[in-house]
Amino acid sequence: MLKKGLLWTLLIGLMLTAAACGAGSGEAGQGSDSGDGAKRETIKFMQYTASGAQEETLKEMIAEFEKQNPDIKVDLEIVDFQNYYTKLNTTIASKTAPDVFEVGYENFMSYAAQNVLRDLTDVIEADQDFDPAIYKELAYNAFQYDGKQLGMVESFSDVVLFYNKDLFDQNNVPYPEASWTWKEELEAAQKLTDAKNGVWGTYAPLQFWEFYKTIVQNGGGVFDENGNPTVNSAANIEALTWMIDKAKTYKVSPPLNDDTFSQPDADLNAFKTGKIAMLRTGIWNMARFSDAPFAWDIALEPGNTQKAHQFFADGLAVSKDTQHAEAAWKFLKFMSANPFVVDKRIEKDWSVPAVSDEQMLDNYFKKTPPESKKVVIDALDTLVLPPVGPKPEKWNELTTAIGEELDKAKLDATDVQTALNNAQKKVEQILSE
Repeated sequence: MLKKGLLWTLLIGLMLTAAACGAGSGEAGQGSDSGDGAKRETIKFMQYTASGAQEETLKEMIAEFEKQNPDIKVDLEIVDFQNYYTKLNTTIASKTAPDVFEVGYENFMSYAAQNVLRDLTDVIEADQDFDPAIYKELAYNAFQYDGKQLGMVESFSDVVLFYNKDLFDQNNVPYPEASWTWKEELEAAQKLTDAKNGVWGTYAPLQFWEFYKTIVQNGGGVFDENGNPTVNSAANIEALTWMIDKAKTYKVSPPLNDDTFSQPDADLNAFKTGKIAMLRTGIWNMARFSDAPFAWDIALEPGNTQKAHQFFADGLAVSKDTQHAEAAWKFLKFMSANPFVVDKRIEKDWSVPAVSDEQMLDNYFKKTPPESKKVVIDALDTLVLPPVGPKPEKWNELTTAIGEELDKAKLDATDVQTALNNAQKKVEQILSE
């Protein structure tokens, strides 16, 4: 049996050992041991785009960041997209948000409007080594709100014009050029269409996402510069008429009531089997067409009065409640533009960094097809952001309301003018609530 004095000595020793272990646990906000006795600042990072395919790639990036920044440790949590925003919203509401989290543009705008993001302006201004010119300007500016830099563009994808070179050659039609407008597209589509054999000259889905980009190609928009809804403007009516007339009047696109093209990926499958000559779709589909039995390439989309290309971005934001703003900023810089990250994303076919130095993207350009891969970067000069409007938190309601009216016009349940008039009223009502 142990004597009382010896028992107390053992207990005190165990308590001191436990305390020492706890101090080096690496919990967010606490110092952790770097291995040489120095303390490391820990930041929590939550993200979703690595889920399912790129988990190891992300871990390699973080390991390199910690190697280059030995005084910072990153506590990573990857959440699948289906559950990501539910979990993130819960942490934000409970004031336990991660220091850094990944966010798509639409949700970024919603969080910015709710004042839950850290303004990075001060840490950016204090960083004498940082130059925003390393990013494509419009992509960098996309993560600003009310004149403040509240996030950093991490990677992007866009929509361009894919075209079947073999069909163009067989019909002696010149390939699409950057100077093309809707007029030249229609003329080419009429020569390329072979309805008897089920070959269509051009195709673009008729839904909200395509609508908001197409109306900008005609000088229109969902909102004006002051945030007022302009859904039923003359420019928008003309643009929607063009979208419908390609099938209804000119018959260079599949009939709008064709159930085949209402199925998931029907347009992609049709392009791959040589049934569509020109297709507006996202660059994320390049890998799908890599083994197509014909030559294909990409071009900038034809516009009417101007060019416009959809821009989908994932960014990184910092919690307003973070106690590690400078460390978080270093991590944002690294994950968005560091050469190691850029090369790794390209190597693993994991989206495209929005950097302005084309030499950094040289390996991306070398991956073919398509041959004209620089079009992906050129499209950023005329990017169109999702029109979240003055109340970003109403985004889902807005897209549903306009989408319902587009469907009515598409299926001849109403005319274009009436459909957009009704959509205008719905949007006004949503914004007034």
